[in-house]
This record gives sequence, structure tokens and C-alpha cells, in this order.
Amino acid sequence: MRSSNPSLGKDTFRGLRTGSGQQVMTINGTVNKTFLLFILLCATAAFTWSQYFAGIDIQPLMLIGLIGGFAMALITIFVKKMAAYTAPLYALLEGLAIGGISAMYETQFSGITTQAILLTFGTLFSLLFIYKSGWIKVTQNFKLGVFAATGAVMFVYIADLILRFFGMNVPFIHETGLVGIIISAVIVVIAALNLVLDFDFIEEGAKQQAPKYMEWYGAFGLMVTLVWLYLEILRLISKVRSK
Repeated sequence: MRSSNPSLGKDTFRGLRTGSGQQVMTINGTVNKTFLLFILLCATAAFTWSQYFAGIDIQPLMLIGLIGGFAMALITIFVKKMAAYTAPLYALLEGLAIGGISAMYETQFSGITTQAILLTFGTLFSLLFIYKSGWIKVTQNFKLGVFAATGAVMFVYIADLILRFFGMNVPFIHETGLVGIIISAVIVVIAALNLVLDFDFIEEGAKQQAPKYMEWYGAFGLMVTLVWLYLEILRLISKVRSK
């Protein structure tokens, strides 16, 4: 098993055993916990959003959210048993950053946040329906393809971040021309396909009767992908509207 979501890697369920009488991971339990994480993220995002439009400097909040969210993500990935505590903290901290980013985009393009949210959840439920209908076969080649594509995107983003320290950047990915729009559209597709891998991986975890705390871990993995997809959709819409 393989997923390009770093929190749902191929070794996630390896070596996990549930003792006799202990509760096990279920799909419904994971869905419920994903919903709870989403509520927590929205709460802090709304706070940062309101602070921004009240004229308050939100950069400290965003910095805390970005660094803290990254730290909680690493802890969750490497210490899975802590997911029940670290996943909610990740959602709360990530919300601080997402709220600020969304508010900045909204200032430039009125209504863009609503558009991005609707497209993100439209993509989520559409792919879930397609996956459950069996229209997408999650073969090993499919997994490897999405994994490779996601790795390439991450490599480009890291390279761009490094180049920015020297006053340069990777060509086209920030541009609003046709090539820049196409690149963003392709990245949105790659992010969306990660949802399919996450569905498959969580379903497999439930079949293997992973420990109950893995529901929090699975919910965290879905949130990581949804946040990435939302941000990429925001970027794509902004490029299109800039035209």
C-alpha cells in the first residue's frame, strides 16, 4: 500500500495490532473525526479572518499557525498514538494560517473564498462518489503515478522557496498567463487525486482493524489533503480572475 499523502504513507498500518476486546478503526469513526477537525479549523480561520478585516496585524497569528501546524503534523506522522491530541491542535493552528491567507485573497478578489470552498467540497464529494462507485480503480500503478506527481510538485515548491532567498523563482508557477494557469490546474488535479488514495488507504485500515486511535490519524491525513487542495484552488481561481 502506498499513498502520496505523507501522513498516510505505505508503512502507516504496518505492525499495528489491536488487542482482544479493544475498539477498532472504522470508516464512520474516521468521517466523524474529520468533521470535528474541520469545525476546529473553521473556528480559528474565522477568528483570523475577522482580525484581518478589523485592521489588526495578523502576521504573528499566521506565523504561529504555519510553524505550529507544521510541528503538530510532524509529531502526528511520527507518533501516531498521539493523533487524538495532535490532530485537533493541527487543525486549530492550521486554521490560523488558512484564515489569514483566505482573507488576503478575498481582499484582492471578492468572493474567491466562497468559490474555493464550494469547489473543494464539490471535488471531495464527487471523487468520493466516483471512488465508491468503482469508476476509479486504485491500482498499484495508479498509486505510484500519483505519488510521483505529488513528489514532483513538492520538489518544485521547495526549489522555488530556496530560489526566493536569492531573489529568483521557478518560472511560470506564479504567473497568471496561460502556462501558469495550466500548471495550477494540473496541480489541482494532482491534489484531488490524493483524496482517492486517502479514501482507499483509510478503507484498507478499517479492513485491517487498525487500533481506534488510527481514526484520528486517518482524519488528520484527509485534512492535510483538503487544506492543500483548497489552497491550490485558491491559487488557480486567482490566476484566472487576474486575466
